Amino acid sequence: MASPAGQEPIPGTTIFDGRMAMKGYALNKMCYSFNEAAARQEFLADEEAYCAKFGLSDEQRTAIRDRNALALLAAGGNIYYLAKFVGMLGLNVQDIGAQQTGMTVEDFKAKLKAAGN
Repeated sequence: MASPAGQEPIPGTTIFDGRMAMKGYALNKMCYSFNEAAARQEFLADEEAYCAKFGLSDEQRTAIRDRNALALLAAGGNIYYLAKFVGMLGLNVQDIGAQQTGMTVEDFKAKLKAAGN
């Protein structure tokens, strides 16, 4: 599949396009709800019930349960909304980057630092 600019996508990269936005609508809507403290508390009290409230698919529920960032992206998650979810768990975007690259968080941070980021 070619990217919008006509270039080949980076291997292993999930492209968030219209199809993925539709696939991930419920997941992203749920993650957006975590802007509210009451929603975060409700989720942490009963994750399964909260996922059901938003109508998450089995794929999305499994990814939530497993705290698997790559699976969440593949299930239609948008990184900006997923940041709400991982932030609630005390994780950050570097933790997700480490998962995406198969590196430890420490190695991923060192790679970023070496690249000047």
